Amino acid sequence: MKDNIINIHFLGAAGTVTGSKYLLDTGERKILIDCGLFQGLKELRLKNWEYLPIQVSEIDAVLLTHGHMDHTGYMPLLVKQGFRGPIYGTYPTLDIAEIILNDSAKIQEQEAERANKEGYSKHRPALPLYNLKDVEKTLPYFKGLPPSQWLPIVKGIRAKFQYSGHILGATTIELDVMDKRFVFSGDIGRVNDLLLYPPIRPKKANILFIESTYGGRTHPEEEEAMPKIAALATKTLQRGGSLFIPSFSVERAQLMMLILYRLLKEERIPKVGMVMDSPMGVDVLELFHKTRDWHRLNKEECDAMCSHFTIVSSFYETMQLQDDGKPKIVIAGSGMLTGGRMLNYLETQAQNPNNTLLFVGYQAEGTRGRKLLEGERELKVYGKEVPFKMEVVEIEGLSAHADHNELLDWLKDLESKPEHIFITHGESESAMALKEGIKEEYSWDAEIPELYMIRTINN
Repeated sequence: MKDNIINIHFLGAAGTVTGSKYLLDTGERKILIDCGLFQGLKELRLKNWEYLPIQVSEIDAVLLTHGHMDHTGYMPLLVKQGFRGPIYGTYPTLDIAEIILNDSAKIQEQEAERANKEGYSKHRPALPLYNLKDVEKTLPYFKGLPPSQWLPIVKGIRAKFQYSGHILGATTIELDVMDKRFVFSGDIGRVNDLLLYPPIRPKKANILFIESTYGGRTHPEEEEAMPKIAALATKTLQRGGSLFIPSFSVERAQLMMLILYRLLKEERIPKVGMVMDSPMGVDVLELFHKTRDWHRLNKEECDAMCSHFTIVSSFYETMQLQDDGKPKIVIAGSGMLTGGRMLNYLETQAQNPNNTLLFVGYQAEGTRGRKLLEGERELKVYGKEVPFKMEVVEIEGLSAHADHNELLDWLKDLESKPEHIFITHGESESAMALKEGIKEEYSWDAEIPELYMIRTINN
């Protein structure tokens, strides 16, 4: 290792929630932890079109904490820029990443085609960020690894992927480099999740990177959310409206299916048609059947749950359902309304005040979901401004992210004070709240890095 110095490049999720990318550079080896897309604010999304401020072809390997878009969605662009090394993750993470990347590329191609046809893009022609061929070129670099085992990544660096909840396959990544343990939290899941097991807490960390999505905020328990969902669904359906639930297709969609199935089974909501409209969500349901060690849901309940839903895969079915006028409950992507089939429903249903839009997950700054929660009453869909008259409700307690207290609790098994703590993956207020919480709880100092900052670690 050159001069026993390690440089950390914060290439994403610094000062923001999305775009997770951290480059660890020993001078001889370069490891990228996560490779996510920026989402939300336009100024961030524009960065997805820029080349990274590093020599991409020199990266030896990519390690993925989990499969969500803001942790994996930049990979086809990384390959386009010259990366040719292995991309490591748990087997469910790589399965989810493949599903998400293909779905993302398909949506981008369709939106570019529609924009060019209808002429609402200022770009001539409108182009996708990447396409299905780019994804196809990326997948051969995927290398699956088992969890909870130390494995050599490159010469002098070993890694262990530890269960973190959040979604199927999600992990914290521990890296031993020189004589130091680097711990990247990824996204930390809930302690009492209906679908997933509690995250494994790290025992040792010289250099710690911890997410702060919900810093300063606490969640009610998931069980506390169920009566609220039951009351909201009943009220909406009784007035002749439909309940629309934008949902992340990985884990959140399946959780909402489980909750609604249990409410229906217990006769706490009216009998009504229930729809899960997400090609990606259908693929993830299949993955739930194949990865029983990663979640709590048994085969019998999973089968029963699915039998109560109309599982939509074709876009033709979506077009029929969005116009049929019958009260129903619809779960569809995307969770922040950044794309996906929920936009097709809202294009025709947003003006009906009897309908309800229910948010059950985090809404990043600058997304359509965040704007509607903040009171915006027009929705831009496919170049058109659609008046928005639906009731908008947010029910907390269903997030896949640990809250403030759970983040602090995740640190409690550390044998000694880390040399450096970097607070990432959070908006400024959340990051600052977690920094203050760590100081108060443990008397440890932490740093909130800025985007593209380089931090030097001396061995």
